[in-house]
Amino acid sequence: MPCSIDLAAAYADSGVAEVLEQLDRELIGLTPVKTRIREIAALLLVDQVRQQLDLPSTAPSLHMSFTGRPGTGKTTVAQRMSQILHRLGYLRKGHVVTATRDDLVGQYVGHTAPKTKEVLKRAQGGVLFIDEAYYLYKPDNERDYGAEAIEILLQEMENQRSDVVVIFAGYKDRMETFYSSNPGLSSRVTHHLDFPDYSNDELMAIAGLLLQAQHYRFSHEACNAFSDYISLRRALPFFANARSIRNAIDRARLRQANRLFARMGEELTKEDLITIEAADIKGSRVFQGQVEGHHPVAQSD
Repeated sequence: MPCSIDLAAAYADSGVAEVLEQLDRELIGLTPVKTRIREIAALLLVDQVRQQLDLPSTAPSLHMSFTGRPGTGKTTVAQRMSQILHRLGYLRKGHVVTATRDDLVGQYVGHTAPKTKEVLKRAQGGVLFIDEAYYLYKPDNERDYGAEAIEILLQEMENQRSDVVVIFAGYKDRMETFYSSNPGLSSRVTHHLDFPDYSNDELMAIAGLLLQAQHYRFSHEACNAFSDYISLRRALPFFANARSIRNAIDRARLRQANRLFARMGEELTKEDLITIEAADIKGSRVFQGQVEGHHPVAQSD
């Protein structure tokens, strides 16, 4: 048995650094979240080193809560967290199974238990990511079976804690109500990570990454127009941070394609094909104070 451990070597051998670097590349900002992920990774790595030196070690609780609005990176962080846990040996597979209320709660007596257990079975060896988890709890409906799903989850979170990690996710205020409704649930969730909304500058940086990945670019005028778009869009309903930006880029590409199609018969340059112009941005209904993608007739942003 070794009498000392090179922590730097153990960190390098684990492959965790690669996952953390990938997380930094994938997500703009989110410094508090990334810091907490690094802290959890450090805790688990030190716990492993302690075991190698035959020091007493209590298996850390790994169940988590991710709170924040849509599009703030919760799903991506869950995927990277699962990879970290796999590389450190805390999960056998490191995959992520995403579930909502519909996947867990049945419609009649005897239906909920098999549905919930089937989802848990698929998640074994990895992470079960339950989005909008507060919808499991409906205290105003005595005939609702969400409470049964929660009880099964609680049992498995305790009994299978070494084989499945559960991450509950949703809006912060609703998640606080959800946890207060069940003390047993709150006590089993150790790590609480809050995902803040992105700033306007961060949303512009996200747009830049998306454009770069798809081999497009904004003209100078389009860049200014998109900055205006962000300010207007986040003031409207259904704003979903990075998700809204991704949708806006897709719709701008659609308008660009139609603009170029109208030039049928002309020679198009590479510059024409990769450049998003201001008109492709300003064609959005957001500039008329309307939310794109939610109109009962027009489904473009």
